[in-house]
Amino acid sequence: MVTKDDARTVVGIIGNVIALVLFLSPVPTFYRIWRKRSVEQYSAIPYLATFINCVLWVLYGLPMVHPHSMLVVTINGTGIAIELVYLSLFLAFSDSNRRRLRLAGIVAAECAFAASLATLVLTLAHTTRLRSAVVGSICMVGNICMYAAPLSVMKLVIKTRSVEFMPFFLSLFSFLNGISWTAYALIRFDPFILAPNGMGTFLGLAQLVLYATFYKSTKRIMAERKAQAGLGSAQNISKIEMV
Repeated sequence: MVTKDDARTVVGIIGNVIALVLFLSPVPTFYRIWRKRSVEQYSAIPYLATFINCVLWVLYGLPMVHPHSMLVVTINGTGIAIELVYLSLFLAFSDSNRRRLRLAGIVAAECAFAASLATLVLTLAHTTRLRSAVVGSICMVGNICMYAAPLSVMKLVIKTRSVEFMPFFLSLFSFLNGISWTAYALIRFDPFILAPNGMGTFLGLAQLVLYATFYKSTKRIMAERKAQAGLGSAQNISKIEMV
């Protein structure tokens, strides 16, 4: 007979796999950034939000804070490493020193906040129930921020009628990740995991709807841009030949 704990473990493992794919889904985007040596109009906000979110959930899942949550620790620990790689690429290929300094400052502030929180909670809260409540509440806010971070990109999509700078696989696996961790939280009720991931499911679905809505217009815009670039090159060649 399958117990709730067995079901929770299975769903948690599935959630780990989906979350790992979610963390890795921006790889094509960062390959493009590395190849062009420019971050273009891509925003670092989703990756900053994901980084602090992972740090907070690792703290939440520690045995001295919230026992029996090792699957939360494993995937978010992996997420920290992956997000640091992405943020390093943003630092390397940002178009101004001001932008680099701002990004580095935000990462430093996030790390300082997490370290201060861990010190205060482990020192002042003497039961795992109280520690779970304090850290879980903050994690819930952080997770909501992570899922809400693409709202700025969604605004850009609506304004430009182009999904060029909203990676499809990031949106897809944000949606699937929200579903899997919502199920995980419902099996053994955990409101701190349930609330943000329920919201994440809704926002992930909204991104997919936007992608479907503006996919055709994006292809048309990119084709027009390519045609204009080709026309410009042809005109330059003609000028050279005339000279």
